[in-house]
Amino acid sequence: MTQKELTDYNIGQNLDWIANLDPRGYGVCRILYDAARRYTGEPLSLHAAKVLCEHVGAGDLVYILTGFVLLDNQAAETDGIVGSMLLCRALARAFGAKPVIVCPEENLPAVQALSRVVGLHLYESIAETRENPVSMAVIPFTKDKAQAAREAEALLQNGLPAAVVAIECPGENAVGEYHNSKGRRTTPLEAKTDVLFERLKQAGVPDIAIGDLGNELGMGTLSEQLARYIPRAAEGTCVCGCGGGLAARVGATHLITATVSDWGCYALMAALAYLQEDIEIFHDADLEAEALTAAARSGMVDMYGWTIPAIDGFDLQTNRSVVTMMRECIRYAPKLRETCREWFDETLALGYFETV
Repeated sequence: MTQKELTDYNIGQNLDWIANLDPRGYGVCRILYDAARRYTGEPLSLHAAKVLCEHVGAGDLVYILTGFVLLDNQAAETDGIVGSMLLCRALARAFGAKPVIVCPEENLPAVQALSRVVGLHLYESIAETRENPVSMAVIPFTKDKAQAAREAEALLQNGLPAAVVAIECPGENAVGEYHNSKGRRTTPLEAKTDVLFERLKQAGVPDIAIGDLGNELGMGTLSEQLARYIPRAAEGTCVCGCGGGLAARVGATHLITATVSDWGCYALMAALAYLQEDIEIFHDADLEAEALTAAARSGMVDMYGWTIPAIDGFDLQTNRSVVTMMRECIRYAPKLRETCREWFDETLALGYFETV
């Protein structure tokens, strides 16, 4: 192992750990991360960032699937849409890519407001997005499963994207139903983007999924761990009577799990900024606060139903702190590359990191 390889590994691990901080103390993030880390074989954030660096270039489309509509308020939550819009910014800055948000109609006000926060011109068609610089598109996706395949094929007429990323995007279970964290059925509320995600996978498009419980699109990769250790995930344990449990059916090739899905997305962006050696690809705490406030003012709700700048119960200050810590990780290490070379050489010579 070289000094660079060791630094890359530890930066990725740091970002994963921050994304999986567990202020609630209930441990679900540990359960998910354990399985995802064994599956991936290296830090999740760094691994997914490498996928984007390998496959995305200037002018390429990147589909971002997001938008969980909550049952009690029948409103879209802040988790997912905030990270997705900030990822649009990161992809545009890092590669000159053309991000395309695919979401339920409830997310449209936030997409419109946040496009101005992240500095991208927003269009309602992929053709317009291709033609104009510094731009992105938003495509509302159907909630009618009978129409989903048709809408997916219509999107593919625009050409294949370079990658697809699902962030806090609801995923159907083994019997085709969608559930919230309590195991209650939310199927009529959710966009049926599983069809699009699977169609893109079949076409060979690199895919990444980010989730924090197991009911999100892509988390089917961890089905064994979900069924064994996540409440209401196993078949027959949800409360709606469908018999399928809350665990998502569709599995992703590349996974990021986190305490909050948006934190997993932030880790991905930070790792991308590190690999590209441009810290400004990753947003700072001030932009985080502006984005989260804009989402709340646009009608997005915290998981508890409040229209406040919070994500999954974590307030503005907590989210600012997460972003700041991630930025410090990717800022600090490159500055000490030469200063600490001797320490790296001596540490590596003792062989511990040959076993990780």
